[in-house]
Amino acid sequence: MEQGKRIIECVPNFSEGRNRATIDAIAQVIAGSRGVKLLDVDPGEATNRTVITFVGEPEAVCDAAFKAVRRAAELIDMRQHHGAHPRMGATDVLPLIPVAGVTLEECAELARKLAQRLAEELAIPTYCYEAAALKPERRNLAVCRQGEYEALPEKVNDAAKAPDFGARPFDEGVARTGCTAVGARNFLIAVNFNLNTTSTRRANAIAFDVREKGRPMREGNTLTGKIMKDADGKTIMQPGTLKATKAIGWYIDEYGIAQVSMNMTDLSVTPLHRAFEEVCRCAQNRGVRVTGTEIVGLIPKQTLLEAGRYFLERQERSTGIPEKDIVQIAIRSMGLNDLKPFRPEEKVIEYMLEAQPDTTRLVDLTARGFAEETSRESPAPGGGTISAYMGALGAALGTMVANLSAHKRGWDERWQEFSAYADKGQQLMEQLLLLVDEDTEAFNAIMSAFSMPKGNDEEKRLRTEAIQQATLYATQVPLRTMKASYEGFALCRAMAETGNPNSVSDAGVGALAIRAAVRGAGLNVKINAASLHDRATADVLTAEADELIRKADAEEAAITAIVEAKICGE
Repeated sequence: MEQGKRIIECVPNFSEGRNRATIDAIAQVIAGSRGVKLLDVDPGEATNRTVITFVGEPEAVCDAAFKAVRRAAELIDMRQHHGAHPRMGATDVLPLIPVAGVTLEECAELARKLAQRLAEELAIPTYCYEAAALKPERRNLAVCRQGEYEALPEKVNDAAKAPDFGARPFDEGVARTGCTAVGARNFLIAVNFNLNTTSTRRANAIAFDVREKGRPMREGNTLTGKIMKDADGKTIMQPGTLKATKAIGWYIDEYGIAQVSMNMTDLSVTPLHRAFEEVCRCAQNRGVRVTGTEIVGLIPKQTLLEAGRYFLERQERSTGIPEKDIVQIAIRSMGLNDLKPFRPEEKVIEYMLEAQPDTTRLVDLTARGFAEETSRESPAPGGGTISAYMGALGAALGTMVANLSAHKRGWDERWQEFSAYADKGQQLMEQLLLLVDEDTEAFNAIMSAFSMPKGNDEEKRLRTEAIQQATLYATQVPLRTMKASYEGFALCRAMAETGNPNSVSDAGVGALAIRAAVRGAGLNVKINAASLHDRATADVLTAEADELIRKADAEEAAITAIVEAKICGE
């Protein structure tokens, strides 16, 4: 997954759960939309409702959602709809959910814009709910949907109850499509904690211990005491220990165990690992053990990374290790494999988006494959790409020394110091690995510009502009490689000076690799800058490259001297 990629989830609910042709037609619109991945289609016959889940970058998701709502409006007539679930429109609700690189506030703004677009372009009245609500009371979906479809004739003519966008009298169009509620909410995780008991009563007791709502307070604080009421006759509750959670206990015939079943509604308030630890604590207090965890549905990658880092820190181990290793720590620590194999590529949203990786990416090749691809007669990958990879290898070596130092016997009190270095090294390595392919893409952009037509003066002008734009980009990319690689010197110097002395030579080789990366990328800056017509810009870029080369030579020399002195025992 590209570092820093923005991903949101959309879970529209359509008021059709019985007609497979209609359901498939709506799902196909989403599946065929560029930039999104359809994850799940879940129809319900009794509810006459289908929940569809898809993910992608924000703009692509909003566009796919618009198309799906349009298709639903064409195929579903609300005048004929009956089902067990509350509803008020052909597309009943349409929440946007942040997954990675996007805030809830940004999703709320996207939801409002989408709601307005649905009203203006499709003539579907829309309400905004939860985080996207334009009125405080409409944060609650039930308020927006009060009275359901049957109440719309009265609501659309009532200024206090009318939709946020597209309000108008209850005409034939509204009668057919109904209204849609567009909202934004946090990602919800459904998780079950497996217990070494068959007792639903024990499982419920643990659930009441932890869930935010808690349990009813009883007189005398006993299980049999009378439930306490407030002055208004409402039950007084004793809150549980975990905010933003709902939980119950139940028995699962399939597994022959009881579970605490939990919905986690705000992972920023209560993360998964915190819930796991608290359920374990409360279970132990009641003579019960948590044997594992079952994730229902999908989960954001960040949730597992946070959990993995948490358990590594508990062990006083470095967190600066590859992402897949951190994920495996989370899986083992929370027993995600307890009932059945937990496969990240099938459960983690970001990995599902990579289910069909782009095989043309250089970083996905084997070491031999990368070398062979470089050796072929095609001009790319070339020196700029290799420079970025050299920089990544230099950062990787510095990171290796940091991790070895963090786990060195007798240095236990320094693990956090070296873990911080390793974290920085992993970030640099990932940044430079992205530049491996970006450098090749920059060269290919120049080749594409050169292939543009030049049959007349206008075509020649456009071709020249495209070539110059592509050349500027191809000059800027290796300069970014130089800057990112240069940052690795601080890591290698620190490891040479204070890291595990048995690995000091590795820190030295890392510095050599980084110097090669800076110098190699610098050559690419210069050769591409030479083709720029804007000589002032070219001179600035070249001067910046020369300065980085000068500093890199000095850094490498200083680090090599440190390494040589330690090896020779000076």
